[in-house]
Amino acid sequence: MTAKQITPFLKPALEIGPIVVFFAAYVLLKDKIFDIGGTEYEGFILVTAGFIPLMLISTALLWKLTGHLSPMQIVTAVLIVVFGGLSVWLNDERFFKMKPTLIYLLFGSALGIGLLRGESWLRKVMEGVMPLQHEGWMILTRRVCAFFFGLALLNEVIWRNFPTETWVYFKTFGLTAAIFAFFMTQGGLFKKYGIEKE
Repeated sequence: MTAKQITPFLKPALEIGPIVVFFAAYVLLKDKIFDIGGTEYEGFILVTAGFIPLMLISTALLWKLTGHLSPMQIVTAVLIVVFGGLSVWLNDERFFKMKPTLIYLLFGSALGIGLLRGESWLRKVMEGVMPLQHEGWMILTRRVCAFFFGLALLNEVIWRNFPTETWVYFKTFGLTAAIFAFFMTQGGLFKKYGIEKE
């Protein structure tokens, strides 16, 4: 099914908006403790509880407006509900911090399976954005696969060894900057293997 075209800035706003709201709410509530039903919750847990429905609403709006959700968007929403829900239910922030690790491991593994089959599964989701020759897709897929595994490892190192505040800054800004920087460094590959659209 072909995705419907929407206002260029609306899609990234719906994808990034909940993360920006999460960060702003965390900054406001990070040092507060809330007593709910006789149980004390840190600000991070309450922010996580608010982030779950916000992300689901944003994902539902994307689906309604475009008529399409990528596998990554669906899996991300499911993992946010599962691991965010576990963090809130068990009052343990570690579950939510593990979520990026699992997302990157899942997609890195999926791309790796495709590569073992001689296929670029990345091509199936990105070909409309970046038309490349087959060899270019295979090289890019290997690089993205390694990049995902690297991000999974980096997330584990940061959430296990640094304060929550450091992880929140890393999740909000560090991962976004890393993804942007990665694709900026692929300019040579796009130039060499790119296919001109008629």
